[in-house]
Amino acid sequence: MYEIIILIVIGLFSGILSGVLGIGGGLVIVPALVFFLKMTQHEAQGTTLALMLPPITLLSTYAYYKAGHLNLKVIIFVCIGFFIGGLFGGKIAVAINAFMLKKIFAVLLIAVALNMLLSKK
Repeated sequence: MYEIIILIVIGLFSGILSGVLGIGGGLVIVPALVFFLKMTQHEAQGTTLALMLPPITLLSTYAYYKAGHLNLKVIIFVCIGFFIGGLFGGKIAVAINAFMLKKIFAVLLIAVALNMLLSKK
């Protein structure tokens, strides 16, 4: 029962952040699954990718749509690239050992955070 509560809290937290900031999977769910459920980096990343299969963000996307904040051209072409890139990325990720994958993930998060924190715009 404790694990189910943790999973629901992770989902709620990432859902709120996804709706507010457009983030969730990589920034919230992957680290939470590793930290709270002791998943390997591979398990956490694979599980998070599987979460994106159903229309998880449909309701928050609808709120943005109603406010006129969606660019359909960008959505279509990024989705095409994401779909194809996901195949290659998945193949690369499963070939990397878990320790190195976790370090690569952490460096990416730090680099993105520093870039956003230090940018002047």
